[in-house]
Amino acid sequence: MTKFKKDLHKNIGTETISSLSSSKGLTIPVGAEYATFQAETQNVRMRDDGTAPTASTGFKLEKNLIYNYYGELDLVNFIEETASATINISYYS
Repeated sequence: MTKFKKDLHKNIGTETISSLSSSKGLTIPVGAEYATFQAETQNVRMRDDGTAPTASTGFKLEKNLIYNYYGELDLVNFIEETASATINISYYS
């Protein structure tokens, strides 16, 4: 099925978070409805209930996989499982 232009979502911003030795939240652009996440170099842990994850608690985002997230962006927090993790985020309206 072909998507019509009105059905397409627009990328309204990107973010890379690299210093993840402590829990970090998102810098959400105005109008963002959802986001995609991709952990690079190391796995990352995520929580979306406003609570800080730890290196062993929260959802595991395995490196190099892309995850679509449609929940409350302002409650998302990340932390690295092991040193030197980076996470890339794209925001869509």
